[in-house]
Amino acid sequence: MPNRAVIKTDKAPAAIGSYSQAVKVDNTIYLSGQIPLVPETMELVSDDFREQAHQVFKNLAAVCDAGNGSLDHIVKLNLYLTDLSNFATVNEVMEEVFTHPFPARAAVGVKELPKGAQFEAEAIMVI
Repeated sequence: MPNRAVIKTDKAPAAIGSYSQAVKVDNTIYLSGQIPLVPETMELVSDDFREQAHQVFKNLAAVCDAGNGSLDHIVKLNLYLTDLSNFATVNEVMEEVFTHPFPARAAVGVKELPKGAQFEAEAIMVI
């Protein structure tokens, strides 16, 4: 049986369902999707897409930190956007919060996200 542990932090939004913020198996951490909720209020940071993208990555970073890693340890990132015209903004924000080499990535247009969010990201991190 592999070494398995749940990763949890109050510096990212609490899980709003039957899932964990992240699960560590050996040296790999699987991070659940984060939407742009402010952890203290559990409300969307704003209606502005760029601010939502920054909050999503801030939330992911908090979970990475709780797993003794950082955004730079992410090897795979899945992005979900309710409007693919915001894709260029996501690229700009990623260049602000990640360093080279960037993680592998997929971006998917979706009809809607929880709480009316415009953006969600999930990741796999190796430490």
